[in-house]
Amino acid sequence: MLLALAGCGQDGPPPLPPLPDGALEAVVVEPGVPREPLARAVDALFTRDGIGETRAVVVMHGGKVVAERYADGYDANTRFVGWSMSKTVTAVLVGIMEGDGRLALDDPPPIDHWQRAGDPRGEITLRHLLQMRSGLRHAEMVEPRYESSEVRMMFLDGRDDMAAWAEAQPLDHEPGQHFQYSTASTVILGDVLARLLVPDGGPSDRVEAVSDFVAARLAGPVGMSSLVGEYDAAGTLVAGSSFWANARDWAKFGELLRTGGVVGGVQVVPRGWVDFMRSPSPRAPDYGAQMWLNHQSEVDDREVLFPDQGRETLFGAAGHMGQYLLVSPSQRLTVVRLGHTPNEEADALVDALAEIFALYPER
Repeated sequence: MLLALAGCGQDGPPPLPPLPDGALEAVVVEPGVPREPLARAVDALFTRDGIGETRAVVVMHGGKVVAERYADGYDANTRFVGWSMSKTVTAVLVGIMEGDGRLALDDPPPIDHWQRAGDPRGEITLRHLLQMRSGLRHAEMVEPRYESSEVRMMFLDGRDDMAAWAEAQPLDHEPGQHFQYSTASTVILGDVLARLLVPDGGPSDRVEAVSDFVAARLAGPVGMSSLVGEYDAAGTLVAGSSFWANARDWAKFGELLRTGGVVGGVQVVPRGWVDFMRSPSPRAPDYGAQMWLNHQSEVDDREVLFPDQGRETLFGAAGHMGQYLLVSPSQRLTVVRLGHTPNEEADALVDALAEIFALYPER
């Protein structure tokens, strides 16, 4: 009895509860850090209150899958929509085309009616679109929601020809001078891909040409066999929100970015392009080219990643309802989380993701 009482008075934290069945098995034996803490961090994404519903998690370290887990009803073959993670895929496709010499960052995109005499939209460049500073009237996530640009474009008056709707909007700001996160800007990039691949094609020609380009130049070389995009009635890739892939293939895409565009010794996308994507927009230090950076925002109410907790070199893609693809090159780490989390729980979810990165040292 005395020994038991003495034990109750010992200092230190209480012992951790046992891991639930399957949690440890979701992590490989040697994940690069102690196995149990990683299993607990992954388990928290599935079991912690207040972070929504996690459906899939993949952790890659040094190019290998070290943790992989799915909720009931989902598995390694399930395709998940990336929502705005699709923007980052689109940026890589644009980079491949730039590497082919068919586009230039500081040239205007091939949109004929912008080039008419006196149209101020002729000053918009590809760089402006990629860095979300076109100046176009693309007001995202505003109230009432039916007036928000992404809702109008995707579901209301723009839905049959999204690029035409996006390109028809007037300027609210001088090109290059104002950051405005915009799904419509990325749809314009999807239109640019089709215009270059099949200049005079109809909707079915545009779908076929862009689909073939995605398969041949990105999905095939990277091994993302599940990657598919959606297209509108005009044959334009819904480039800002509608790429689908399974969790492993989303992780492979993150690895492509982590390695500077190299897969198996092959430079799939120019290394300089990935560096550009990771460079801060002149009008938003927490945003690069179609992806988020782990930097402090100049906007008080915008913190998409976790600059107070993670490495400054960390970057990633974030999609509606809690889709995350996070990459930390200095830690050789890529983390994918797919699921359904309401906006009011996003901060808690990001904190839970940060716990995985906190386990890994820099190399």
